[in-house]
Amino acid sequence: MQERATVPISFLRNMLTGARRQLGAHDIDVLATQAGISPLLLRQGGARVTREQFVRMYEGVALFMGDEMLGLWSRPIRAGALKYLGLSLLDAPSLMVAMYRFTRFWNLLLDDYRLRMARANGVATITIAPRLDSTTPTPFGHELMVKLIHGVASWLLGRQLPVLGVGFAFRRPARFDEYANLFPGPVRFGQAATSVGFSEAVLRQTFRRTRGELLDFVRRAPDDWIFVTFDHDTTRSSVRDFVAARLATGVTLGAAAASLHMSERALSRKLASEGTSFRAVKEEVRRDVAIQRLVKTREPIDLIAASVGFDNTPAFHRAFRGWTGSTPRGYRRRASSD
Repeated sequence: MQERATVPISFLRNMLTGARRQLGAHDIDVLATQAGISPLLLRQGGARVTREQFVRMYEGVALFMGDEMLGLWSRPIRAGALKYLGLSLLDAPSLMVAMYRFTRFWNLLLDDYRLRMARANGVATITIAPRLDSTTPTPFGHELMVKLIHGVASWLLGRQLPVLGVGFAFRRPARFDEYANLFPGPVRFGQAATSVGFSEAVLRQTFRRTRGELLDFVRRAPDDWIFVTFDHDTTRSSVRDFVAARLATGVTLGAAAASLHMSERALSRKLASEGTSFRAVKEEVRRDVAIQRLVKTREPIDLIAASVGFDNTPAFHRAFRGWTGSTPRGYRRRASSD
């Protein structure tokens, strides 16, 4: 099974902020069930969902509401918006021009915000500014737009673009460390407006994309652009890959450092600069793989415990309760319940 970071239930709840203003609790529960998510998990604080479940939930809510942005903006974004956005970018002579067109396209659709591109000191910044000072930002709507800006730019160029910085026009959310796999770049909160910055040199590059490739990108939405990372080559991601390949046999800081041609101290410092530690990364991988196996397979729990590096099942139970607030068996039961 491919190791993938799971998504905290708080992120999924935030995704439903706009939908809950328009849909009843029963509708949300039905859509969750159709996405393979038990409504019981929506109410469990420590729960997590797989990336596939999150994407299916997004797709189901968007289709049900007829809004590709899930009611997060003052006007619904009708089906087909992403396709026609892409078509307007394909013949741009550079990524810079394409992203300028991106801002112009969204300014035709949004009533409450205006996107602007500005360049200064070698940095091109796209800002999401309120049209009225009294406008209160919906955090997930802003997070989603930043992900879309970066995802579309990365897809056009065919690689994950580095980001110089992200600013959000709202206070730092609780447990933002959970979002590290989605926003691992430098992030600031409490800014006057939400923004994302790129190197001008990067945006001056040319690209070549076909209509057929665009249609594939649209069909895979929102998976490709929500889960594209800001910095694919972080030390954190390298350590995750190393740990995931060796969970069953055990893995140490020394072994991980040697694989990256670093000393243990250098690796620890590097991870600390990214806001984490070797122990925390190892626990995240154990948790994510265990949840995926519980949800996607019928493997015995003691086998899952061994596969993620636990010598005995009781120790796995204690760890799993610490991760999710639930026992493995109880989590599996709620995850599979209608």
